[in-house]
Amino acid sequence: MNPFQYDVAQIREKARLIRRRVIQLNAGSPAGGHTGADLSETDILATLYFRLLDVAPERLADPRRDIYIQSKGHGVGGLYCCLAEAGYFPPEWLDTYQHFDSHLPGHPVRQKTPGIELNTGALGHGLPVATGIALAAQRDGSPRRVYVLTGDGELGEGSNWESALTAAKYRLDNLTVIVDHNRLQLAGPTAEILPLEPLAEKWRAFGFHVVECDGNDVAQLVETLEALREHRGQPQVLIANTVKGKGVSFIEGKPEWHHRVPKGDEIAAALEELDHGH
Repeated sequence: MNPFQYDVAQIREKARLIRRRVIQLNAGSPAGGHTGADLSETDILATLYFRLLDVAPERLADPRRDIYIQSKGHGVGGLYCCLAEAGYFPPEWLDTYQHFDSHLPGHPVRQKTPGIELNTGALGHGLPVATGIALAAQRDGSPRRVYVLTGDGELGEGSNWESALTAAKYRLDNLTVIVDHNRLQLAGPTAEILPLEPLAEKWRAFGFHVVECDGNDVAQLVETLEALREHRGQPQVLIANTVKGKGVSFIEGKPEWHHRVPKGDEIAAALEELDHGH
């Protein structure tokens, strides 16, 4: 059981606080940061950690805990801010993001950070490992569920589709893939670099149960993810339609913020907007 079980209003407030932390985290990084990616995934992370996931800081060795894998490893800043809010490590650690010998490196490293389940960063690794964990849980009769967050640009990696075939073959209904579909990647719009559409039909053809929602709407995320938890006989994919940089108007939808951090007056402007709206 999730230790928080927050309602929609509480999750929205957590998402706002996480976004504030994302701005401060990236502004203090000596090695840059993926601010746009961190902000697009925030509502998804807040919904998982404060409502859905059957895991807690004191249960990280529990073999029955749910597993969350951040396959879009470049968005780890958002995950760190969520984990700090959820009590997995002291919030003061966020001030050391990407500093020498920090507990919080620029991509997920499970040996460094409590709550990280898999080292990622090279795209296309999360879903194959998640598929293996879900298969092992199925064979063990474990109640655990496995969630994996991928970027949409990441779906150009063929390893995702190989593991999707495997997940469908074994009817891994304990596996949920969430696609952060913000339509932008490092070099520009995903539709121009390697078009994914029709994305939902692709996943269906690979044997997945497919749903879509607004990935920045907490109420929709709660309703959709709770319904997916009850689906039987197939792995599931949620195509979460998001806005890169969501929550800060001068970052939203701007490809240059894939790897860029707020500086100078931008920091105060972003925090002001998160505190008081556009």
